[in-house]
Amino acid sequence: MTTDTDRRTLLKGAAAIGAVAAGAQLLPGTARYAQAQSSAPIKVGFQVHRTGIGAAYGRWYDRTTKAAASLINEAGGINGRPVEIVAEDDGTDPKRGAEVIEKFANLHECDVAFGTLFSHVVIGSAPRAGELKLPYFVVSEGHHVASGMLNRWTLQPGITDVRSQIQSMAPWISDNLGKKVTMVYPDFAFGHDHRKYFTEAIERLGGEVLEHIAIPPSETSFFKYLPKIPRETEVLYHVMVGPGVLTFVKEMGEYFGDSGPEIFGFIDSLEAVDIASPGLEFLEGSHFWEGYPRYAGEDQSEHDAFYRAAVGVDDNGASLSDPKDVSTYAHMFGCWETLHILKAGMEAADYRGPQDRQALIEAVEAMDVFPESRAHPQGSKLFNGRTHQAFGHQHISRVEGGRLVPVHRTSIFDTVYEDQTDYTKTSF
Repeated sequence: MTTDTDRRTLLKGAAAIGAVAAGAQLLPGTARYAQAQSSAPIKVGFQVHRTGIGAAYGRWYDRTTKAAASLINEAGGINGRPVEIVAEDDGTDPKRGAEVIEKFANLHECDVAFGTLFSHVVIGSAPRAGELKLPYFVVSEGHHVASGMLNRWTLQPGITDVRSQIQSMAPWISDNLGKKVTMVYPDFAFGHDHRKYFTEAIERLGGEVLEHIAIPPSETSFFKYLPKIPRETEVLYHVMVGPGVLTFVKEMGEYFGDSGPEIFGFIDSLEAVDIASPGLEFLEGSHFWEGYPRYAGEDQSEHDAFYRAAVGVDDNGASLSDPKDVSTYAHMFGCWETLHILKAGMEAADYRGPQDRQALIEAVEAMDVFPESRAHPQGSKLFNGRTHQAFGHQHISRVEGGRLVPVHRTSIFDTVYEDQTDYTKTSF
């Protein structure tokens, strides 16, 4: 629950930090590496999904991470030292994820680990990071961090989680689309978070989930699942991921035709996919959650324009070099923002090496507000150091003319929930 004190803290902090940020924007070429105790690079172990069901995300997480590191280095690095990204493919696999963490700590001698998206990989990797006392900055959205199931070495400061996303948007869905819902989601931790928290949210609003349909993430054909959708369904809520997402959406259109329920999807179902692709015409008029709107609107901020140019994305959310290469815009900003938080944390902790890892965690735990800026182009965020989780604005967009047009932006305060843990009271 957000109190008036919390609100005052956010607004006061945003004003204060924003004033500092205004005078200290990260600009290429403004500084080179200052005199430092060590000129050795700060090694960031980047756990990237180059292969497996997360490959599309991994490709854009990689581009975004490189762009952020380049910008930070152009501005003098961290504590006068350059940032070196050490990438390892985890195959979007939990077992390989833990092995990658081991390599970062013992083979590459990285200062921190960073970047993981898929929740089952985070859950499989975080325990090893804790054992190795390796700071693990994830960009995942799963509720596993804030729930308390992980450890003090694991943080999610640059992207919001499923629980906060759902609870802020459920009232809009209930008021505008319907109260009788069928859910289709991937059968792993991320999907299970949706099942739990959306069901709870819609029931509090007087609605109900008629059917929960869990689909294996490796599935490539979906017709056999669609007859399970009850006829009285008013809203079909879908959040699919993996190589078959485009097939899923097309088959859903073939199944329903013009007579289906209202459709509300998480953009995960169409990340890296052109909304105007043949076979997706039936999505016209449907709605999607977006963590960060893919298309640049008339009200585009200077921060978004700067960020798009830096990561090589055009106003339609596609690569500047290839308009058919659509980005994972709703998620990849988390890499950019997390690296800037890592920079701020290391500078606050006067980080010099692995002996300062605990001080780094404590420095980030002490943060509370990330104001909208070039470092945080998606928007201002509130950070809860007790739960290691960020909270920020969410967006609902409508498909119009083969484009995503934002129709609703939540308040940050709509996304905040009560603490389930306090990592600051746990040992290192």
